[in-house]
Amino acid sequence: MGSNRASDPCLIYIGGIHGLERIGSEVVLAFMQTLIERSNWDESLTNGLENLRLIFVPALNPVGLAHNTRSNGNGIDLMRNAPIDAEDRPPFLAGGHRLHRKIPWYRGRKGAPMETEAQALEKLIEQECFGRRFSLVLDCHSGFGFQDRLWFPYAYSQRPMEHLAEIYALKELLTRTYPHLDYVFEPQSLSYTSHGDLWDYFYQKSLALNTTFLPLTMEMGSWRWIKKNPRQLVSLTGIFNPIIPHRLTRVLRRHIILMEFLIRATRAWQQWVPAIDQRNHMREKALEHWYAESR
Repeated sequence: MGSNRASDPCLIYIGGIHGLERIGSEVVLAFMQTLIERSNWDESLTNGLENLRLIFVPALNPVGLAHNTRSNGNGIDLMRNAPIDAEDRPPFLAGGHRLHRKIPWYRGRKGAPMETEAQALEKLIEQECFGRRFSLVLDCHSGFGFQDRLWFPYAYSQRPMEHLAEIYALKELLTRTYPHLDYVFEPQSLSYTSHGDLWDYFYQKSLALNTTFLPLTMEMGSWRWIKKNPRQLVSLTGIFNPIIPHRLTRVLRRHIILMEFLIRATRAWQQWVPAIDQRNHMREKALEHWYAESR
């Protein structure tokens, strides 16, 4: 949707990288449907999209969604499939491994090309993001703890990312605009490190270019659904997705504010991204906020 000009910023919503986490695809599809309906009558939306390119990828791993598996049809976890190794020792198995495709979190054979789905995403990111001055991605997942989290690179390293000042400025903008939203906004490495993270890989590639590319992962806290309905533990689907209809509806509503905010923030990126003379100060604030214990 929106602009075809390469000079305008781009925002991409992605779901279904892990087929088991169907709620990610459902959140993306529900928001896409809302925008399509609004485009029939809401001039503020259509006018805003004249200066923004908006892309939806609701089901990156269709075979995994069809088979209700984390991996793709070849038994490979797409979020462990990029050719990038963790600097620190990640959690055993869960951080990515090369033992066997029957074990979850399998990375694939060493030296093998990335999977077709990962290559398709790489091509999309290169075509739609790397030629622009600014782009942002929201990748929707579930399954980590009781809180909803917004993760940013790195997953492979405890080191701060190069665009830490910009990420912190975005976090502050979200907090000031919607102070009652309760996302935990943090680098993924504060939770755990992993091999083969696609967003680490794409972000690292962007650093050689004249662009600001900010990938975010939304990790919906599925344990809160299990706490309210422990019977969900008896099925693999129930561990990662809300089952009761009214809870599913609540989740589909819950993230609309964030997704709308990202549209406005991407379109107005020049209003909040730190200027050159502000970056060092903003980076210092970010280091104190997220990395104080390691300094």
